[in-house]
Amino acid sequence: MLLLTTAIRSFIEAHAVEAYPQECCGVLVGRVDAQGRHALEAHRTGNLNTERAHDRFELDPRDYMRIDKEARTRKLDIVGIYHSHPDHPARPSQTDLDAAWEGYSYVIVAVNKGKPGDFHSFQLLQGKFEQEEARC
Repeated sequence: MLLLTTAIRSFIEAHAVEAYPQECCGVLVGRVDAQGRHALEAHRTGNLNTERAHDRFELDPRDYMRIDKEARTRKLDIVGIYHSHPDHPARPSQTDLDAAWEGYSYVIVAVNKGKPGDFHSFQLLQGKFEQEEARC
């Protein structure tokens, strides 16, 4: 389960709308315990995929490493990755699956004609995405 605040959900949706018609991406920072992943912060990252940014994202590893280092100094971890699907459903693509790692929540927000739509979270289990509850 992914636990996040309404402010974090709003931040992700606003980022997705701002980036539309391109995909946005970012990371969730927080803690993991027996209840699930607790997202305490959301951070934007660059999308290095400039050729197909309308339907692909490539999270900037420099941003990831910087955010991870800053989080660890505060005894936090990256617990998830988010991105948008402009004018497509909020479900993982094969490209998303190919780039995913176990141990993270993967939030996808649909943006339909510039407006936020479905908001879902998934986790990778044994090579397949399983939808998980995202609770505010």
